[in-house]
Amino acid sequence: MSYVDLGKNGPLVFEAPPGLQGILLDFWQRPIPGPTIDGHAYFGDVGLPGPDAGKGGKFLLLPPGYTDAVSDGFYVYRSGTNNVFVFLRAFYQDPKDLKPPVELIEKAKIYPLGAEASAKPMTFPNASGVPANMLPISDGRAFDALKLLVDNEGDSLAGPDALGMLASLGIVKGKPFAPDDKTRAILDKAAKTGYKMSRVIGFEDTLHGASLRVYPDRHWVNPIDNVGPHDAGNTNDLAFLNVAGNYRDLDARDWFFTNYYSISPGMVSKIPGKGAAYMIGFSDSEGKSLSGGSNYKLTLPANIPAANFWSLTLYEAENASGLANGQPFPSLGSRDEPSQNADDSIDLYLGPKAPSGKAGNWLATVPGKGFFAILRLYGPTEAAIKRIWKPGDIEPVR
Repeated sequence: MSYVDLGKNGPLVFEAPPGLQGILLDFWQRPIPGPTIDGHAYFGDVGLPGPDAGKGGKFLLLPPGYTDAVSDGFYVYRSGTNNVFVFLRAFYQDPKDLKPPVELIEKAKIYPLGAEASAKPMTFPNASGVPANMLPISDGRAFDALKLLVDNEGDSLAGPDALGMLASLGIVKGKPFAPDDKTRAILDKAAKTGYKMSRVIGFEDTLHGASLRVYPDRHWVNPIDNVGPHDAGNTNDLAFLNVAGNYRDLDARDWFFTNYYSISPGMVSKIPGKGAAYMIGFSDSEGKSLSGGSNYKLTLPANIPAANFWSLTLYEAENASGLANGQPFPSLGSRDEPSQNADDSIDLYLGPKAPSGKAGNWLATVPGKGFFAILRLYGPTEAAIKRIWKPGDIEPVR
């Protein structure tokens, strides 16, 4: 992951090696509009789901309002904000050998347009085992971050009404933001309340009376597939615009981004073998929130419909970080080769301790911490897209 500033550096070239998967988002988490090729418009996706189809290529990131001529040979993406989020993925085949995907990621390059020869070499710090807090700001410092964005983005950040609301708090481009102690205390309480509101919204299984459940008889949820007529090629859907009502669905947007920080058409592709299918579990088969002190079993029927691979990952309910459960990763998947039952189904176990003889199929939970789970199918096949195959619920074990 990285962040680039087109306002500071101007147009940037991103060179993607073959086999990469990535997303380019502006600072409103909107997939950045890219080229249209053979009638298909690309938004945000690069690499495998992008216009290069995983063959690699040069992507040109342009800042808001850029009107100069652009040379051929680039996939051109025009951002709505100066700041851009770059999110890259490389997939391993063997979880015990991460060298190949690391080497693939390190072939990526970012440099100013026309300055490849003089650009500084790319650096890829190894963050494994290094403590870091990458959670969203949930206190009054959020307003200081907004001030930085207003100074950096100006009119590209928002329209007059939204900028006017910030101005009423003293957040104006080029002017000092120095709230007194009383105001600072109010802003701190407001930010904490707003964050907690987003966390509550983010665990709902219905929005505006519409169920978010993937299957009527299961507790798995997914808002992208289940709220209104979504089209993976329609950026209005991915920006959570309700086209019929001509408004932005803020609850749906809060629901999604309080837990999941990126989205793109490739992630929700309905083309078999591409994209990914996501199922999110907040509760067990009895409708109770998942608790780290309890034990659960999840059965995945045979022939899991993932052309690439599947995984189950646990997250902390309080803040959506990967659950720090004492294992190297709070995740199990097909490439970990969990044991199968006689009918080729797979039982996964969640709880503080592994059941006897089931350590290879077990994910640790933490007593006293709530959690949620995401089942991912990378390269979902037709059985997943048409919902012919469906996982069991997360069953409590007593």
